[in-house]
Amino acid sequence: MAKELARRVGYVYVDTGAMYRSVTLYALRNNLFRPDGTIDMEGLQAAMPDIHITFRFNAETERPDAYLNGELVEQDIRTMEVSDHVSPIAAIPFVREAMVAQQQLMGKDKGIVMDGRDIGTTVFPDAELKVFVTAAAEVRAQRRYDELKGKGMEADYDEILKNVQERDYIDSHREVSPLCQAPDAILLDNSNMTIPEQNEWLMERFREAVEE
Repeated sequence: MAKELARRVGYVYVDTGAMYRSVTLYALRNNLFRPDGTIDMEGLQAAMPDIHITFRFNAETERPDAYLNGELVEQDIRTMEVSDHVSPIAAIPFVREAMVAQQQLMGKDKGIVMDGRDIGTTVFPDAELKVFVTAAAEVRAQRRYDELKGKGMEADYDEILKNVQERDYIDSHREVSPLCQAPDAILLDNSNMTIPEQNEWLMERFREAVEE
């Protein structure tokens, strides 16, 4: 939905979740997760200056793709392995500090649509339009399942549902920038909405914000 709005109004789109997923992919590739599942904090912190995440527009999909140190990783960061490890990475204060700084730099000139779990509360608390989007966990799991299958990737609905529920709990209970609705954000539960319906709903909110 955020991607489609950015495309329609000619703004830059930034998927902040892809940034945390990219850091997670780096950690997995560089053995920064120990066998017991804990994270090598010293190793990851030392590596942070070498983790560079950028986005490049894909003319074929008309969407931006994530790049990790110059490598296209858009598919790699959407795997269940990354999904299972991203919340602990995203809860680390020095990781969030680095990512938030990059995100604020991307948005300093405005004309940007950014999605993520702390955008309206931490990254851009003064944004002109904030939308807090939610849906039933079962609905989100089904959408994720359909997305992965559509890309020809392996997917298990029960595993995805468990991951969605665990990530929600971890992200809403972390100490730094927890997942929560900003007081001035508009709530949208799109559990029973079609993609065209939610796109039009968001476009109307955008028009209202511009007119104000």
